[in-house]
Amino acid sequence: MNRRIQLLKYLCSDFIAAGASWTLFFIFRKVYIESKKFGYPVPIEFDHSFFLGLAILPIAWVLFYFITGYYKDVYRKSRLSELGQTIATTFIGVLIIFFVLILDDTVKTYTNYYLSFLVLFGLHFVLTYLPRLVFTTISAHRIHNRVIGFPTLLIGSDKQAEELFLGMENQPRSTGNRFIGFISVSKHDKYLMDKYIQNLGTLSDLQKILVQHPVEEVIIAIESSEHELLKKIINRLEYRKITIKVLPDMYDILTGMVKMSSIIGTPLIQISHDLMPAWEANMKRIIDILTSLFALIILSPLYLALAIGVKLSSKGPILYSHERIGRYGKPFTIFKFRSMFMDAESNGPALSSHNDARITSFGMFMRKMRFDELPQFYNVLIGDMSLVGPRPERQYFIDQIIKKAPHFNHLQKVRPGITSWGQVKFGYASNVEEMVERLKYDILYIENMSLLVDLKIMIYTVKTVLNASGK
Repeated sequence: MNRRIQLLKYLCSDFIAAGASWTLFFIFRKVYIESKKFGYPVPIEFDHSFFLGLAILPIAWVLFYFITGYYKDVYRKSRLSELGQTIATTFIGVLIIFFVLILDDTVKTYTNYYLSFLVLFGLHFVLTYLPRLVFTTISAHRIHNRVIGFPTLLIGSDKQAEELFLGMENQPRSTGNRFIGFISVSKHDKYLMDKYIQNLGTLSDLQKILVQHPVEEVIIAIESSEHELLKKIINRLEYRKITIKVLPDMYDILTGMVKMSSIIGTPLIQISHDLMPAWEANMKRIIDILTSLFALIILSPLYLALAIGVKLSSKGPILYSHERIGRYGKPFTIFKFRSMFMDAESNGPALSSHNDARITSFGMFMRKMRFDELPQFYNVLIGDMSLVGPRPERQYFIDQIIKKAPHFNHLQKVRPGITSWGQVKFGYASNVEEMVERLKYDILYIENMSLLVDLKIMIYTVKTVLNASGK
């Protein structure tokens, strides 16, 4: 199961379909619309406007599909939902092309405008959807026949897990789960699941198992007596890039928590990772890239001035870099302008505090203005960070925070940011207690993520910079 090749198939077919539909539509305009207008056959000549459209439109269409989230998961597509999505995106895209490129054309009658719209819509939809239908049907057929599957870990070892496993394995059409093993929530000598799949350990081994095995889905099928552990299990899983499904009880079904996504599958509750609509999440990433490029270029004189200031303020390198924990718990190297004296942490990691003797006078100025964070636009550009998101922490402090606030792991569901709601409210935290206090604002941000909220946080950050009120 090669996702890159599968994605490339969709990208190439969409690109070719966009170019082919524009070409056929251009020919239609010459042969029918313009011939009607002038009263004689118009020869087909591919002029500058045709080649300009051929150069721009296929790229624009693929970018539009990306923004709407079509390429998000190429192996988990429903043909019915794909049909609706293709109709909707085609209609919106053709409507934009119509108003930008076609509406200014002179025609014999206004009915020609409607005809042009319908022809372009029909050509683009048919040429786009048919290859998609073929690719999706082939993938669905291979999944249903167990040719390909998603590596799945089963949490549970007794009756509930056995019934779920046998139900999924014995159904004639697979839903795509390929079980690599199970783990139990407590230690016993024997388990019912031992006779079916490999025992990988207990709940205490979960993190190690997820590192050792390429798990894509986790299905939780624990006994009713073990349901008090459900929140603990989800806290350990939710920040990872893993699909989480829970076997529901009758209460969950009666309260409407169980939503069917497949007629043939076992009814399960899926814990959603989608904190924002796909188009907003993709627009957020595009804004990150464009803003970072703009900042790195436009602010280059300021970067040079700050680099000179750091160098003159004290001995040592201009940039300070160290490892922090990012999205899905993945470590990355963060970059800042050095604001402390050399060997400031020779006695171990420590948080900064008010009138911290380790901070240089120039470093204090940079912190008030947030200028020390400017190199992180590079981290944003390469995808380690975002403009707005919870501030990334070092593993040393994360281990301390989790002891007091186990829900800290929820922050790792998103990219960390240069600025955050917690940063706006608190600035730099001087101790673990302040980090825990700041946590509630970052959790609130995650639960209310939107481009509008990001914009508000960035406006407040700019005000902090202009007022030099950073902590």
